[in-house]
Amino acid sequence: MSERVLYLEPIGGLAGDMFLAAALDLGVSRDALVTQLQTLGVSGWELKVTRTERHHLFGTHVEVVTPAPAHAHVHRAWRDIDALISGSGLSATAKANALKVFRLIGEVEAKIHGTTLDDIHFHEVGAVDSIVDICGAAVVLDLLGNPRVYCAPPPLGSGTITIAHGVVPVPVPATLALLEGVPVKFEGRGELVTPTGAALIKAFATVSAPPQLVIERHGYGAGTRDFPDRANLVRMSLGTVTAEPATLTVLECNLDDATPQLLGALLETVLARGARDAWIAPVVMKKGRPGHLVGVLTDAAHHDALVETLLRETTTLGVRAHPVSRTELQRRHQAVQTPWGEVRVKLGLRGEALFNAAPEYEDCKALAEKAGVPLKDVLAAAQAAWRTTQDLSRG
Repeated sequence: MSERVLYLEPIGGLAGDMFLAAALDLGVSRDALVTQLQTLGVSGWELKVTRTERHHLFGTHVEVVTPAPAHAHVHRAWRDIDALISGSGLSATAKANALKVFRLIGEVEAKIHGTTLDDIHFHEVGAVDSIVDICGAAVVLDLLGNPRVYCAPPPLGSGTITIAHGVVPVPVPATLALLEGVPVKFEGRGELVTPTGAALIKAFATVSAPPQLVIERHGYGAGTRDFPDRANLVRMSLGTVTAEPATLTVLECNLDDATPQLLGALLETVLARGARDAWIAPVVMKKGRPGHLVGVLTDAAHHDALVETLLRETTTLGVRAHPVSRTELQRRHQAVQTPWGEVRVKLGLRGEALFNAAPEYEDCKALAEKAGVPLKDVLAAAQAAWRTTQDLSRG
């Protein structure tokens, strides 16, 4: 039993076109990618794929060619992007992943410009080439079976760059905001990580070393510029990790003076910083005081950062740690149809044996909000649709 892992090494940074180029160099079918992207209904573009060299390393370069300048007078609102992707022929998983990236960028831009997501207008990121890049990345992950993604800390670059709003420092405000809470390196010259590249990392990747892998294949995606101090490439490696019982650590601390607001924020913070799981349970402490037991499940890569988080973000004076062993089911998604749209059902497997099947909460929540129906109805419909597909498959 094994799990697939995709590992990104942004040697020269990361942008949407570099991600696509690395995937094609890895072996993803160009025809399969383009066929999916054509269902977006955005016309007048072509995917130009060439071989190139950066610092004596050869890779693939991708350019989205459009008749007019790709960024000319394009101002798409969030609702336009949502309608474009939701109405496409992409799978439910690819739609959800593409919208997740656009939402991350939109929320950051809205905060920077003091407005809301509904009022934000995408400029560079709303152009045809960026739509192809972002939706293409979602399709790539789908074609690879939606592996777990890891990424080495990205170098952000330095200097200034001219965008639609004028001259701004590098990394640009959106890139820096998107990568808050993520390990990064402030090195290199020029813009090495674009907002799209930052959003792909934030949306899909755990920034740390991957588990031990058996590498199946790898590829190099080249950026357009040629930097003097480094190869402008991202390396993408696809491999498998044997799903042996995982050795993890449970971090614990007891709190008798924490407010409900602090505890609620704490769970969100530790999960955002790499915790595998987190929980809070009521306990009775010394002197009969009611309190809370905070538990965090972590792997070795996030252990120190999560200990630091518990010490900084709570009122505890110490954190306990003890190792645990966990046997993990292999995860896979299958899309089902509900009256309101597609929903991914997460499957828990051991070999070919199916142990669990549950609709993805975020998919159901998004459909419920869009249709104005109760969330429980979407969840029930997705579960019923899954059972129907199982009954049909049994014959």
